[in-house]
Amino acid sequence: MNKTQQKRFDSLYRKHVSALKRQGKADTTIDVYSRALRRITAFFDCPPDTLTQEHFEAYFESLVRTHSWSTVKVDRNGLQFFYKYVLKKEWNWVEIVRPPKVKTLPDVLTLKELERLLNGTRELRFQAFIFTSFSMGLRLAEALNLQVGDIDSERMKIHVRCAKGKKDRYVTLPQSTLQTLRAYWATHRHPRFLFPRGRDAQERHTATAAMDRGGLQKSFKAIVKDVGISKAITIHSLRHCYGTLLTEAGVGLRSIQHEMGHECPKTTALYTQLSNHTDVNAGKRINALMNKLRILWGQA
Repeated sequence: MNKTQQKRFDSLYRKHVSALKRQGKADTTIDVYSRALRRITAFFDCPPDTLTQEHFEAYFESLVRTHSWSTVKVDRNGLQFFYKYVLKKEWNWVEIVRPPKVKTLPDVLTLKELERLLNGTRELRFQAFIFTSFSMGLRLAEALNLQVGDIDSERMKIHVRCAKGKKDRYVTLPQSTLQTLRAYWATHRHPRFLFPRGRDAQERHTATAAMDRGGLQKSFKAIVKDVGISKAITIHSLRHCYGTLLTEAGVGLRSIQHEMGHECPKTTALYTQLSNHTDVNAGKRINALMNKLRILWGQA
């Protein structure tokens, strides 16, 4: 794009982000809808308000071949939002044939592999984060956003705030996780964040934000490689490990669904067959599972 076109795009992009914020969209939605606008602009190297129906058809033909179906859907929704609320134009729906659904199962780690991962992690902040994420089945953002005031040590619960779908929930806080969080917090004593950003204790104590999401994912990938785990594992895989191991520990479907914040039991069915049994001893079983791990904690 030339300078005039770039200026036009910048103006439209700011209006797009502003419209998303005004409608109260979640940060993740703002991120992916904005990325959709950047992606199609870069694809054709011209402002998005100059694109025709033929442009969109060519773009989505390419996107279907090169990206996941979820990306295709998100981009279409993001561009539809742009047309409706920024350009104030009618969106001409682009017909896309969904490819055959491939049912795959995520890789999960055994307890022994989890021990190897945790014991092979040299920095206490990463150890504490990995163990916290796994031991409560938290999503990446849920763990990153944990705050000191979210810990209820009397009820042994963690208050997960504004999770997926902007819904709160309480999850079981294993005793070993409480001890881990206390030990790590004592190294930085941030008044708010459990996992503050910073390269050392002083920076973490005065941090104004939580740990960087991208940096954390990059470090986790390096740790997995260093300990010799060849499975396709990400931080989100820890959540799948949690659900799978709870199933093997005998925790019922409804308890797992509640702990993990699943809207639909079909999601939980990834880990266990449907059951109407509610496990009243879920807390005891979760603590017993976490206590099986033998972790050599690193230095702050």
